[in-house]
Amino acid sequence: MLILSRKIEEVIKIGDTISIKVLGVQDGQVRLGIEAPKEIKIFRAEVYEQIQQQNKEAAQTSKEVLSSTIKFLKQQSKTKQPSR
Repeated sequence: MLILSRKIEEVIKIGDTISIKVLGVQDGQVRLGIEAPKEIKIFRAEVYEQIQQQNKEAAQTSKEVLSSTIKFLKQQSKTKQPSR
């Protein structure tokens, strides 16, 4: 982990395309401005963790639905006799 000290209006650069600017400090909170390309998603950590959890739950639900569908289709194919 890199630890830096910055004053208000000072900037931190990440690569060529990302800038983080200290906008202010008030009541123990630091306000940051982040400039980055639109394709780079920026989230607070707690929001990112919620998104990841929801994605895991959605993937699990999809697996369960797919498994149920496969079982149903297998049962249907066993009950149908080919006509001759």
